[in-house]
Amino acid sequence: MVGKKEVKTMEVKVLFFGVLAEITGTNFKSYREAKSLWDLKLKIEDDFPEIVHYNYRISLNSEFINNNPALDDGDEIAFMPPFAGG
Repeated sequence: MVGKKEVKTMEVKVLFFGVLAEITGTNFKSYREAKSLWDLKLKIEDDFPEIVHYNYRISLNSEFINNNPALDDGDEIAFMPPFAGG
């Protein structure tokens, strides 16, 4: 087809661990069109408002982050509660 552009949807994979998996009811969820980490966090807080009451760390593609990076299609973001050693 001439003149038609293929529109690609940006999608990221979000993993939830520990108590965060319990409150979200899932270990995995896909989100579309999240432009940055903070944009994604707002979408997750809209879906699971109780998550704001928990402490957690975030990793992007297996690296812990503390800033607000832009997200790319296929990124994997993990929300992890504090872990206790034994």
